[in-house]
Amino acid sequence: MAEGIHRVVRVAEARREGRAGVTLITDGALPAEPGQFAMIWLPGVEERPYTIVDDAPFTLTVAEVGPFSAALTALAPGDRLWVRGPYGHGFTLTGRRHLLIGGGSGAASLALLARRALARGDDVTAVLGARSADLLMLPWLYDRLGIAPILATDDGSAGHHGTALDAAAGALATSPDGIYACGPEPMLRAVAEHARDLGIPCQVSVERVMRCGLGVCGQCHCGDRLVCADGPVFGAGVYLEAVG
Repeated sequence: MAEGIHRVVRVAEARREGRAGVTLITDGALPAEPGQFAMIWLPGVEERPYTIVDDAPFTLTVAEVGPFSAALTALAPGDRLWVRGPYGHGFTLTGRRHLLIGGGSGAASLALLARRALARGDDVTAVLGARSADLLMLPWLYDRLGIAPILATDDGSAGHHGTALDAAAGALATSPDGIYACGPEPMLRAVAEHARDLGIPCQVSVERVMRCGLGVCGQCHCGDRLVCADGPVFGAGVYLEAVG
């Protein structure tokens, strides 16, 4: 690792997200645009990309899905982690009435966008979905921002019984100025296609395996584009074209 690329931050608070993972609030700041990501490194373990939930203090939300994320979720206040970034192209706010749709850990990619939109005095509706209530991520953060998120679970254990897109039907009927989504790709495709059919501008944040974050390794192809360099946020039309 080149000296000076990474900065060191310490965990100030580790907050559990049900059985899905943990949110790490650090003692540092990382100025960023909503939807950008940072590369997180634990020496001797690995380096992986994570979306920037908040830039001051720098905050990330970790879904526990493998050895590296397990190492992150095991961090306690005072522990260190190494950060480089921010990278990528983020969201651009369209109009003044916004609909945010997050599936699982996709809620993390939309949190800073919600904060920035509210700071402009815009109207924000957030829909958060997961397979079950104990896998919902960050509803507390949206509550703290003053947004009462609409919840959806596949098994009906919290909120609407069904998908996040199903739960967004009422908000979609009001014709928001823009739709912003992050989550599993079947959800992204469904949201992008629905937005296209309704004629509402839509942006989606795509998750792919990234090794470098710089467009060098070529691991994160989305069609003929690289998620790290050309995304992770794409216009819905561009995304649908890329995934065929």
